[in-house]
Amino acid sequence: MTLAEKAYGALRHDIIRGTFQAEQPLRLADLKERYDMGFSPLREALNRLQAERLVVAEALRGFKVASLSVAELQDATRTRIMIESEALRMAIAQGDDAWASKIVSALYSLNVQAARSGADKDVWELESRHHAFHRALLEACGSDWLLEFFERLYAATERYRIPILIGDDVPTGRDIQAEHSALADAVIGRKADLAVALLRDHYTRTADTILGLMDKPKPKRGK
Repeated sequence: MTLAEKAYGALRHDIIRGTFQAEQPLRLADLKERYDMGFSPLREALNRLQAERLVVAEALRGFKVASLSVAELQDATRTRIMIESEALRMAIAQGDDAWASKIVSALYSLNVQAARSGADKDVWELESRHHAFHRALLEACGSDWLLEFFERLYAATERYRIPILIGDDVPTGRDIQAEHSALADAVIGRKADLAVALLRDHYTRTADTILGLMDKPKPKRGK
């Protein structure tokens, strides 16, 4: 792995996880000290992240973290549904037993982590397993481009979901793991229309939850 790849991975991780806030300036001198890397690999990483729309370049000001907005989340969600619906249909048509077994394994791993509580409930491990499950559903699609778009759109929407996972106002009344199980059953059962409908509903409900929290007034300090 090159220094530029290491810089890209570290910066991308910190942006998605919220270590750097939306619209926060990304000054090269600060990044150099934080990651102990030179300016050249950091610039290359920032340019790559700009192409992924996680970073924005400003004339004469350098780079900053991309903003978060209702319109951007809605756009990313709609596009994600379009891309993954096609990839899911292709995966269902082409997937073999090994693919189906990987989905079962990823779902089990996700459910185990989701059921943990207290000190054992590691949000970042949960998120890692959540990504692995959704990736497993699509892996038999046979298109590297579709899988790359999946990764980019997953990262774009993950920036909105992470604050919910680590916040104090996580919505209740929704059985997300039941949604995952129903989706996996439809995919493995080769029920393409049902699987796509469940996927669309799953993402739409998540987006609606996030939008509801984005519109929720922030508590005033000292109260």
